[in-house]
Amino acid sequence: MSFSDFVSSVSGWVWGMPVILFLMGMGLYFSIRTRFLQVRYFKSMVTMLFRGKSSARGISSFQSFALALSGRVGTGNIAGVATAIALGGPGSVFWMWLIAFLGAGTAYAEAALGQVYKEKIDGHYRGGPAYYILRGLRSRGFAVAFAAIMIAAVGLLLPGVQGNAICDAFRVSFGVEERVTAGVVVLLLALVIFGGVKRVARVAEVVTPFMAVGYLVVAVVVLSFRYEALPGMFSLILRGAFGLEPAMGGMLGAAISMGVKRGMFSNEAGQGTAPHAAAACEVRHPARQGLVQAFSVYVDTLLVCSATALMILSTGMFRVYDGAGGVVFDGGGLPAGVTDYGPVYTQLSVDATFPGLGAAFVAVSLFFFAFTTIMSYYFQAETNVYFICRRGRWSRRAINGLRLAVLAVTYFTAINTMQLAWDLADIGMGLMAWFNLVALLLLRKTALRTFSDFERQRGQGVLDPTFHAGQSGVRGAVEWE
Repeated sequence: MSFSDFVSSVSGWVWGMPVILFLMGMGLYFSIRTRFLQVRYFKSMVTMLFRGKSSARGISSFQSFALALSGRVGTGNIAGVATAIALGGPGSVFWMWLIAFLGAGTAYAEAALGQVYKEKIDGHYRGGPAYYILRGLRSRGFAVAFAAIMIAAVGLLLPGVQGNAICDAFRVSFGVEERVTAGVVVLLLALVIFGGVKRVARVAEVVTPFMAVGYLVVAVVVLSFRYEALPGMFSLILRGAFGLEPAMGGMLGAAISMGVKRGMFSNEAGQGTAPHAAAACEVRHPARQGLVQAFSVYVDTLLVCSATALMILSTGMFRVYDGAGGVVFDGGGLPAGVTDYGPVYTQLSVDATFPGLGAAFVAVSLFFFAFTTIMSYYFQAETNVYFICRRGRWSRRAINGLRLAVLAVTYFTAINTMQLAWDLADIGMGLMAWFNLVALLLLRKTALRTFSDFERQRGQGVLDPTFHAGQSGVRGAVEWE
C-alpha cells in the first residue's frame, strides 16, 4: 500500500458516519436547548459585531469575527464546494446548509466556552478547547492531548490544502510555476505571523470583509444572468439530497458525507478552531462572542459557500462522479476535455458570464481566501503552543520553531498532489472534531448556563450584560471571577 493510499484509508476511517452523526447531534442538541438562538438572536448577532473596542489585553469583537471568519472562509468555499458537488452531487449542497444551520448552535457553545475559560498570557488573552478542557473538566492529560493534535492539524496537516489550491489556481490562470507561487505565499505569510497576534488580527480585519463582499457581488451578477435556471437548480439540490434524482439514486450516502465533510471544513463549527479567536476578544459577557461566532458560520456557508454552489449549478459547469470515477450526471456546461473538479468548476462558471476574466478572478479570490486561512491556522497553533509551554523563554523558542515549521510545511505541501492534501486535512479535522465534541458534550451545562445568564439579564432590561462566574455557578473561569 502506498503512502497516499494509507492516508486515504485513515481519512475514511476518521471521517466515518459516527463523527457525522456526532456533529449533527451536538448541533441539534444546542439548537433545541437554546430554543434555536441562531434564529431568535439573528439581529443581535449583527449588532454585536460593532460593539466593543480592542484593549491592551484583547482584540475587538469585529477583529475576533474577522479572524475567525478568515479561518472559515478559505479553499473550502471554492474548491471544497466544487469537490462536494463532483463527488456527492448537487444534493450535498443541502447537507452543507443543514450542517451550517445546526452548526451555529455548536459554534455558540464552543466560542462561549472559549471566552469563559480564557487566560491572560504574556499580556494577551488566550483560549480554546485545550483551555476549557483543563479548567472546565480539570483534565490536564486530555487538554494536552488536544493541544498536541491541534498543533499537528492546523500547523502541519491543514495548511497544505490552502497552499495547494493557490498554486493550482495560479498555474491554470496565469501559468505560474507552483514553486514560485508557494515561495511568494510563504514570504507574505512570514511577514504577517512574525508580527504577532495583533498584526494577524489587523490583517484579517481589513482583508476578510473585502474579499468576502467582492466575491458575493460577482456571484450576484453571475446569478442575475441565470435567474431562469434557479427553480430547476433548487429542485435538483433537493432531489439529490434525498436520493430522488434517478441518475444519482445510489449517491445518498455520498451526498450526506461530502456535504457534511466539506461543510464542516468550510464553517469549522464543532471543530475546535474558532474558540481561539473568540477567546482573544475583550467582551463583558461570553455569550456575546458565542453569538458573533454563530453568525460567522452563516456568513461562511449560507453566503459564500452558497454563492459558489449556485454559480456552478446555474451555469451547468459540473459533472458528478461515482466512486469508481465514472460520470453519473453531467451539468451540460463543461468542455469535453475538463476532468478536474477543484477550483476549475468555479473558474469556468464565472468565465461563462465574464469571458476571459473568470479564471483570474477566482484565482485572486482563492489567494486571499486561502492565505488568510493559513494565517488563522498559525494563530490557533500558536495559542496551543502557549498552552503546552506556558510562559517563559521556552514558549518563545517554541513559537519561533512553530513559525518556521508552518512556513516550511506550507511550502512543501503546496507543491504536492491535491488529493493527498485533502486527505491529510480530513485526518486533522476529524481528530480535532472527535476531541472537541467530547469536550462540548461534557461541558454542555456550562455553555448553556452562560446563555441562560445572558438571556436573564437581557430580560431584565440590561442592554450590555456582564458575566460573573460565581453568580452563574461556573468554576475555573479565572478571568471572570
